[in-house]
Amino acid sequence: MQPTALPRAVPDRPTGAARMRARMPMSEHPEQRVRTLLVDDEPNILRTFRYCLEDVGHHVSMASDAAQAEELVQRDVFDLCFLDLRLGETSGLELLPTLHQSAPWMKVIVVTAHSSIDSALDAMRAGAADYLVKPCSPEQLRLAASKQIKMRRLEQRVEALEKDEGMSGMLDSASPAMKKVMETLYRAADTDATILLSGESGTGKGVAARLIHRRSRRAMQQFVTVNCPSLSAELLESELFGHRKGAFTGASENKLGRVDQAEGGTLFLDEVGDVPLSLQPKLLRFIQDREYERVGDTVTRRADVRIIAATNRNLGAMVKDGAFREDLLYRLNVISAEMPPLRERSEDLAALAQYFLNRYASSYRRPARHFTDAAMDAIMSYPWPGNIRELQNAIERAVILCSSIDVDAALLAINDHGERQIRMRVGDPLSLEELERVHIRGVMANSASLEAAARTLGIDVSTLYRKRKQYGM
Repeated sequence: MQPTALPRAVPDRPTGAARMRARMPMSEHPEQRVRTLLVDDEPNILRTFRYCLEDVGHHVSMASDAAQAEELVQRDVFDLCFLDLRLGETSGLELLPTLHQSAPWMKVIVVTAHSSIDSALDAMRAGAADYLVKPCSPEQLRLAASKQIKMRRLEQRVEALEKDEGMSGMLDSASPAMKKVMETLYRAADTDATILLSGESGTGKGVAARLIHRRSRRAMQQFVTVNCPSLSAELLESELFGHRKGAFTGASENKLGRVDQAEGGTLFLDEVGDVPLSLQPKLLRFIQDREYERVGDTVTRRADVRIIAATNRNLGAMVKDGAFREDLLYRLNVISAEMPPLRERSEDLAALAQYFLNRYASSYRRPARHFTDAAMDAIMSYPWPGNIRELQNAIERAVILCSSIDVDAALLAINDHGERQIRMRVGDPLSLEELERVHIRGVMANSASLEAAARTLGIDVSTLYRKRKQYGM
């Protein structure tokens, strides 16, 4: 039986009680409202689709041609797109790769009145998530949308779980100092209060930020990280807020910023103490009012994001030295927590070491299962200046090189004086990728900043940033 067709003419919108009965919000939280883009060259179809989707809680934007659709995708963040295959003289299939490049997370449902197996296959090969044939009923339209949004939410959940693997294992603690910190963070997690995490490099500030996000009402939305030391003031501003084409040399196209990507979710400002002084007023305004402009653009935009910041620097001392704005520190420091160094969490060393051993033995499919007494003594007596990150790196390397069930102290590359030793040799059972991963982790664990690590490695900071993303560091 054929579904009831949507009329070509614009129908009267249901009002009053009838419309309220039809309305089924996608989420009880406004930040989880579905943002949908409709692309069709027929105004009546655009309006009809819009009415059907708005009545189930979508926030809908419309484009009547490819150029307008590209502009909207560059300007806003969408979860879902209904794309007509015929847009006047332009094919929706030609537009599809551009949409995916600008918004790879967006689910695209191709809609056409000209059904054929070939066009369906072409659309799916080009990256379409689903395929609808006009005319279709309102229920078919809503069902297709619901299916893709559920899929997107599931993907986000999987992405979050993959990124957050080991989170609870790294932060579960028997240390009174760490317990106090986690109690503070748990109490603040379900609010939208700005949180400032401080502490030495490698103490787990990024992990704690992800845990706060997972325990917040924004958990199903994006957690987006901005690495503040990695770029110049101009490029960092573009990274944060985006830019318009031609805004500066090299800006060859419009670009969405991290703020756009984090819409409805959490924005994590990693090493916020390294934000250039010239950019701090704009960051202050954004944190205070959630308002910003893209580089080269005069349009003021608002963002619905929760902000978490982290630093390994003494911001109070920087304020006295004139290197950090006092009012910005006040705005960041609504809720503060200092992550204790690993040397002050001796109660957790054995459990953390075993946790990393189990994790990497499983990941690399190596035989390591236990530490020898000598290995555990070395772990317990070493001060771990690189904190959890250094412990993680040492055990990862030991697991890779271990050929038996028991991990010996020598494989941890720690000597009796508590000094790191590099014992990698030509011919060790390591792939080039494993060798690079372990080496980069080791250098970063013993460097004060990304710039220092990049100098040691002999590469650009941007290259190191990409390597960190590649290896999930």
